[in-house]
Formats: sequence, C-alpha cells, structure tokens
Amino acid sequence: MADNSRPKWTEIEHLPEWDEEFYDIYTARKHGKWVMLKTLKESLRDDPAYREMIEKEFDIRYNLCHPNIVMINDFEDVPGVGLSIITDDVYGDPLSKLIDKDEVTPEILDKIVCQLPEAIGYIQKNHILHHPIRPETIIFTENIRNLKLIDVGFDQRNHLTPTDASEDILNYGRVLRRTLDALKVSPDKARDPKWKTYISRLNKVADRCTNPDTHRRYRDVQDLKLALAGDSNRRLYIIVICFLAIMTLILGWLSWKAPSL
Repeated sequence: MADNSRPKWTEIEHLPEWDEEFYDIYTARKHGKWVMLKTLKESLRDDPAYREMIEKEFDIRYNLCHPNIVMINDFEDVPGVGLSIITDDVYGDPLSKLIDKDEVTPEILDKIVCQLPEAIGYIQKNHILHHPIRPETIIFTENIRNLKLIDVGFDQRNHLTPTDASEDILNYGRVLRRTLDALKVSPDKARDPKWKTYISRLNKVADRCTNPDTHRRYRDVQDLKLALAGDSNRRLYIIVICFLAIMTLILGWLSWKAPSL
C-alpha cells in the first residue's frame, strides 16, 4: 500500500545552467525517484500559445524511445513549479560545460562520433522538428558519461525537407569542431599514428559538415556515419552494394532466360 504520508514531490531544485529559451529546468524527487522537470518560464505560463506549445511538445516526444535521447514519462502540474514535462533523470554535465572546464576526453569524443549521429538519425526518421543541436543540449550523465540529447522536438511533419537534414548536418559539424578543438589527450596518444589519422579524418568530416555550400555537405546521416567510420567501412559498404547489384542483374538475366511456364 502506498504511504500517503510521504509528500509526492521533494528536493525540487532549479538548474539555471540547463534552462532553455522558453523553459526552466528543475531536478526533483517524485515518490522518492529522481526526475527532471521542464516547465514554461514564469512570464509565459499564462499565455495560451506557450501553454499549447508545451502540450504539443509532450505529445510529440512522449512516444520517442532511443537510448541517447532523454525520455519523457509524464506531464503534470508540479506544486511551486507549474505544468511540467517530466523526464528521466539525466543529471550530469552538458558538453558546453565540459568544454569550458577542459574536460573533453577521447571517450567523450567517441560518443560524439558514435552516439550523437544515431540520435540525430532517429529524430529524422520520425520527422521531428527541433531546435539546433548545440553543446548545451548534449548531456553526459554523471557516472558513466552516457550521451543524452535534450530539447529534441517541438513539432512533427509527414516528412523532413532537404534543408532540415542539411541543418542537422551543419550543427553536428559545429559540435564536432568544438569537441575536437577542446580535446585533451596525453602526449603519448597524441603521437600515435593511428590516433593522428583518426583525428585528421574527423577534422575533414567537421569541415565538410560546415561547408557554406550546402551541396558540398553530406547528403544525409547515413553518409555522415560512413565518413565518420572511415575508408575501410566505406569500401565494405561499396562492395556490399556492388555485390547486391550484380546478384540482382544475374537473377534478372536467369529469369529472362528461363522458359515460360
């Protein structure tokens, strides 16, 4: 039986460094479990347009499910805070803070390379419109430094435009560039030829992502992931595609040669 004597909400604390353009962010315990709260700024709470905005964001994000995206689990009026989107607890440090504190490690870089494109691809697959991905919206959890993307959607369309996809590529490139510029490695690792080749490739990827000419950027997230993976994976991908094309031609030729039944 539930203990009704215990308050539902405790240890509510504002996190101003996490605040977004229209929202304030809090951490709190709900029935003793840590969660995060996202609520409209006080000056906007009585505006029907902004109230509709937060309700729409909840509706759009509620069914999203990805390991590198902050999950929404409820929407309710929290005493002293207001109507709030309630998410899983992702307490940790935004990438922007790690950059400022000179704490960007190779492990952080690897997650920007491997996990962030997966999250972007998932958002695009679900045709979600979102604010630009920035170091402030990329959180690394406190203990295991898992990457979690916040502020991931405010509207949904039947399909995304090429401009939407290109903007995601551009913003990913900007994040990658800032991560590379802030990266701290040991002298021994910095001299390692494989590491130097890896960093050189990532610098080229960042340059192409941020090219002012949109036609020179990567076409989509799949192309971006192939470039991040390196030439060996790209060659394997090309070999597989060529093999499938040849098999399709052979099967077509056999079907054409086969006697009619």
